[in-house]
Amino acid sequence: MKQPAQSNTVVGWREWVSLPDAGLDWIKAKLDTGAQTSALHVIHIEEFERDGHPWVRGLVRPWQHSWADEVAMEWPVRDVRRVRSSSGHAQRRYVVLQTIRLAGREVTVELTLTNRDKMGFRMLIGREALRHGFLVDSHASFLGGRAPKAIRRRNNGVASEPD
Repeated sequence: MKQPAQSNTVVGWREWVSLPDAGLDWIKAKLDTGAQTSALHVIHIEEFERDGHPWVRGLVRPWQHSWADEVAMEWPVRDVRRVRSSSGHAQRRYVVLQTIRLAGREVTVELTLTNRDKMGFRMLIGREALRHGFLVDSHASFLGGRAPKAIRRRNNGVASEPD
């Protein structure tokens, strides 16, 4: 018996994403159908061994213009790949599995870990992740919902207003 087709979730070219396992509720991401893999902004990446297996740790900084709310994370290493950026620069990156929440849906995706300080978004969602039933409307943004104003201001480096 053929399974019914899963309905696709329409998302914009930029969306707010969360990493529920890390307790990060808001990271602004660019959804890029031109990129194969997804990438997450992580600094101070360090490989270590746990129970005879390779792991990696680093600091995730969710805001564009601030070091506030950084989260230390650790992942088992799924792979190490050479990834070519849009500028043509090749870089060796760790690949990990991470659960993300996009437009109200949780999916587990492969992420490469890299420093995205010079990029406009802390996270890039590529085709492999979008194959989990997402369609990108390139004319739309934040179809999955907007972060609260205080979060948007924090992402832009503006301190939140006192209570």
